[in-house]
Amino acid sequence: MRAGSRRPGWRGGRGLRVKRTRILAIGSAAIALAACAVGPDYRRPVLDVPPAYEFMPKGAADTVNTEWWKQFGDPVLDQLIAEALGNNRTVKQAAASVQQAAAVLTEAKSQFYPQAGYDGSAARERITADAVPRASTSRTFSSYSVIASASWEIDLWGRIRRQTEVAQADLLATDEARRGVILSLVGQVANNYLTLRSLDEQLDVSRKTLATYEEALKLFQLQFKYGFASLMSVAQAQSQYQTAAAQIPLIEQQIVTTENAICVLLGRNPGRIDRGKAVADMTLPATPEGLPSQLLERRPDVMQAEQQLVAANAQIGAAKALYFPTISLTGALGSSSSDLSDLMKNPTRIWNYGGSLVGPLFTGGAVTAQVRQAEAAEQSALYGYEQTVQSAFADVENALIAQQKTVQKLAAQKALVDALSEYSRLARLQYRGGYVPYSTVLQADQQLFPAQLTLAQDRAQVFGAAVSVYQALGGGWVTLADGMTTEKTPSRRADAAQAVQ
Repeated sequence: MRAGSRRPGWRGGRGLRVKRTRILAIGSAAIALAACAVGPDYRRPVLDVPPAYEFMPKGAADTVNTEWWKQFGDPVLDQLIAEALGNNRTVKQAAASVQQAAAVLTEAKSQFYPQAGYDGSAARERITADAVPRASTSRTFSSYSVIASASWEIDLWGRIRRQTEVAQADLLATDEARRGVILSLVGQVANNYLTLRSLDEQLDVSRKTLATYEEALKLFQLQFKYGFASLMSVAQAQSQYQTAAAQIPLIEQQIVTTENAICVLLGRNPGRIDRGKAVADMTLPATPEGLPSQLLERRPDVMQAEQQLVAANAQIGAAKALYFPTISLTGALGSSSSDLSDLMKNPTRIWNYGGSLVGPLFTGGAVTAQVRQAEAAEQSALYGYEQTVQSAFADVENALIAQQKTVQKLAAQKALVDALSEYSRLARLQYRGGYVPYSTVLQADQQLFPAQLTLAQDRAQVFGAAVSVYQALGGGWVTLADGMTTEKTPSRRADAAQAVQ
């Protein structure tokens, strides 16, 4: 703001106009100089980025920017994710944090502009006769005044600019944290739903196995009653039955726990969750392709860490600016009167303008300490950024190798279940033919039952590994999911672009 340039009613002739012109010139020069700011400008650190992922399959598809959960082909899962994005409390909380950071940025940007205010006062006073012994008029007085004031700190050294950069980076980091919540939320809903459907399959296997064992137990009890079977055979059948029976309550408890976990993610009270397709009937999503260099622009946690580094870098400049003086221009214009009705008609005019220069001479090392603190914080943020990037690369490699190996493990487990099923069938045939004791059947069934439960778990793990790959790689799907949330946040890119203009 140009001090005095917006003060209607100023008078004072040529001398005042000359002074005002000089102040305008000083202000214009200050604006030009304010474009320069002390302290280092941010440059992205040079990182050791691998050229490619070691375990990225050759058949990877360009699907990283799609709503990958729809590739499962389960409308119930699609609906659950949509409901979670619309109602999840953590997403709403993260969106509120972005709103708060945006307000902090607006507050920081406001320091670029003049700060204008007003002051109105009214008073009535009485002076004693001793103070004015010969006064011929009343010793009771009234006074009224209205004054408009303005001040402007010239950001000559870039302190305000750097503080605005800090607030801008904090806003972007907070928004990336919100996007990270969305990335995590979609993955959690998908994984919990896969776990739920796997538990449903395990419960079905356990109940069918229990029914089979119950028939065998009744048969042996009947045979023992008429002397065709030993008590040992009855005990063996009983042990089979109880082994399967013991699994059912545990699985039922896990089902309820998983349903409640999904309800929390959906923003619901605990309750039942609808079911869609069985895991075996779902379609496995394609592996998304990607390069390590793209991860820096995809992963919310990496982008958040970089914005934290940007903020720490700008804080160094804000601290260094404390070495230099603060220059401010101030002005005021108003009127005063002893009669309220004359305040705006025939008032006494009051005006002033001026400037101030305030700077440090001796602070006992306080400013230097603040600069060192900012530099140390910037180093810490740099190491944190590098660590986040390396962890992100490791997450991708771990997810890719897990996906490959879980597929192989599922194939091996399926072959094992097929072999044990055949073993159990043949053992029963030989037992009925009198060629082997019942312990052979028991041994076969004791291996088959847990293998079937493991197969159900492995199916879910294969799909869960695909979820982990999409989470690790990030991608444009986070933006698509963001569009499904009900909490709208400020345009972070637009705010950032205008923050230090």
